[in-house]
Amino acid sequence: MNFSTLFRTKENLNLDKNTLTFLRYIAIFGQFLAINIVFFYLGLPFPIKLSYIIIFIGLITNLYLQFGIKINQLKDFYAAIFLVFDLIQLSILLYLTGGIFNPFCFLLIIPAIVSSTFLSMGTTIILGVITSLLLLTISFFHLPLPGEEMNLLHFPNFYKTGIVISIFIGLIFLSYFGIRFAGETKKRSEALNKLQEVISKEYELESLGGQAAAAAHSLGTPLATISVVAKELKKEIGSDKEISKDIDLLISQTKRCSEILKQISKKQIKEDVFLSSIKFEDLLEEIINSFKETSSKEIDLDLEEDNNKINIERTPEIIYGLRNFIGNAIKFSKSKVIIYLKSDSQKIEIKINDDGPGIPDDVIDKIGEPYIKSKSTELNLNSGLGLGTFLGKTLLERQGAKLSFKKNNGLGGALIIINWETKKLINF
Repeated sequence: MNFSTLFRTKENLNLDKNTLTFLRYIAIFGQFLAINIVFFYLGLPFPIKLSYIIIFIGLITNLYLQFGIKINQLKDFYAAIFLVFDLIQLSILLYLTGGIFNPFCFLLIIPAIVSSTFLSMGTTIILGVITSLLLLTISFFHLPLPGEEMNLLHFPNFYKTGIVISIFIGLIFLSYFGIRFAGETKKRSEALNKLQEVISKEYELESLGGQAAAAAHSLGTPLATISVVAKELKKEIGSDKEISKDIDLLISQTKRCSEILKQISKKQIKEDVFLSSIKFEDLLEEIINSFKETSSKEIDLDLEEDNNKINIERTPEIIYGLRNFIGNAIKFSKSKVIIYLKSDSQKIEIKINDDGPGIPDDVIDKIGEPYIKSKSTELNLNSGLGLGTFLGKTLLERQGAKLSFKKNNGLGGALIIINWETKKLINF
């Protein structure tokens, strides 16, 4: 793991200033309340004036954070500085009030947990190391716990060891949980953003034809007007060959524009019907033919069990999802891909088979999750991070599909099964 990966320098990692400020105000108020209860209400002596000074310094730094720093999002490095200060400030308070025996010593792990959730793994590791060193320090060096010198309390050494170990375990567990939780959330968020980009582009491409037809209709009248006016001007000019030549060019170019717009308009009218409704076999054949233009591999479509040839709505989600899985089968296959279409009044099923290496055991249970990678040497050259599969699966599921991923006993490669209930796909 290199430096840029550990500290995720290529990512825009931030900690919201208002969130950190609010958390620090809660901590400062809690510290102030705790020492006053212990000293004035319980009557247990400890260096309260020095404790006030430490809390006051923490308050000053938080006021500076709130009003002195103008940015709303703290970068990884600057957020870490405040978290390290909080660690040191709390450690000093714990040193003054019993060290590791202070019941509030577990609060030392909070900065590392905040870092694991919002900041980089490198920053979290650094904070974890600092937290561990401070825990060990206040375990051996600290002033007596308030009340201890009055023989009200006594702790055996093994009790101190147990406290240290329990805090270490809590630090490691919660920091790891925070790192994994934040990482998975970020990955899924990025994948969903890419999903939104993909579907937006598909809808944008679909709408271009309609926009072109609208432009053809709107520009038809002004172009006709220009043509008529140009012809009238040519009549009035008469024998002036220079000007007449320019007007002829204007008329010819106007006519050419009209023909281009007419072709665009006719193409869109023809495609409107095609886009609104299509049979599954025609859609699959269209996708397969597009791959045959760029691949020499054998791609067969089996329609023997296609008994219910209904029309479905031609949506970008279905097109992209099917293209993704068929494209993956072609990419990983050795020489052959077979696609089976089975339909009846109740169910429509598509099976995509290939003769490639198949789905590795280490990822078959995770297929459909973003950013996964197999350790299989057979797939390393062609495999990505599973983002395309995540996008295709999510898009098809949004259209009511159910997907399953298996090993193909027939051709020996992968088997993708996509099912719909027929009633969910009928284009009314």
